[in-house]
Amino acid sequence: MFSRVARPAAGLARCLSTSTQNNAKVAVLGASGGIGQPLSLLLKNSPLVSELSLYDIAHTPGVAADLSHIETRAKVTGYIGQDQLDAALKGCEVVVIPAGVPRKPGMTRDDLFNTNATIVATLSDACARVCPEAMICVIANPVNSTIPIASEVMKKRGVYNPNRIFGVTTLDIVRANTFVAELKGLDPARVNVPVVGGHAGITIIPLISQCTPKVEFPSEQLSALTGRIQEAGTEVVKAKAGAGSATLSMAYAGARFTFSLLDAMNGKEGVVECAFVRSEETECKYFSTPLLLGKNGIEKNLGLGKISAFEEKLVSGAMAELKASIKKGEDFVANMKL
Repeated sequence: MFSRVARPAAGLARCLSTSTQNNAKVAVLGASGGIGQPLSLLLKNSPLVSELSLYDIAHTPGVAADLSHIETRAKVTGYIGQDQLDAALKGCEVVVIPAGVPRKPGMTRDDLFNTNATIVATLSDACARVCPEAMICVIANPVNSTIPIASEVMKKRGVYNPNRIFGVTTLDIVRANTFVAELKGLDPARVNVPVVGGHAGITIIPLISQCTPKVEFPSEQLSALTGRIQEAGTEVVKAKAGAGSATLSMAYAGARFTFSLLDAMNGKEGVVECAFVRSEETECKYFSTPLLLGKNGIEKNLGLGKISAFEEKLVSGAMAELKASIKKGEDFVANMKL
């Protein structure tokens, strides 16, 4: 029997392991960017990946050449520009999409919408045409809108499978684990905090009451901790002072989710990760909750479970913003021509 809050095996340690060898072809769309390059490096290090297909609108041949010299088995190929996009996706089983513009100081994730919405729609359309059975992992923000965009594009192409489209919210879990561990003097690798809802501001809802090991905080400290987890992205944007957003930690989180998905696709049982997906768990069409992953993507949505009164309030407070972001994504695709 799996644990509802099972932790993926030792973070990314598995990516350097040689005990398991599998043959997955993985594409990174946006591979030359601030997230794409370190993400591609982590994927190249993994024995779970046999082929790594790197796509971007610039610099990918150089990134691919650089990574190809690393002494791991994954074969790396770079593709550049729109006319090579289909070739980049051919035969891919997992597609990770960090493409898009990053946040700058003063920008909300919503400010990214117009640019990133078009990018995600274009890339999703290519996936729908070339590798409709692939697992699609969207990192590009605002995730609360880009997952509805990817889903609606797939519907238009007649290949929609809600069990195979994931909004990667893993960085919220990684941050929650780290911040809780810091406050309690624990090893962050042994802490697991489910984070539900969405992937922006007040829609990010850490379920501290479900943390393993069990932890407790006074109400003021709990509020401050929750606020820090929700605004952690802004913390990095401010610290980088105009030089970008969270790229290295996001690459780590994206790799962690991808490795969990590959493990599950390879038949490993009890793999649980949170992700922003099509959901019936709340009144929102899309919602992040712990998911049991399997060979075909989502095997079972594990839902919210038992949550505290404080967390119930956070969930109800997030609904209006989540619904608006979801509708914005759906409307974008309804008004575009494929």
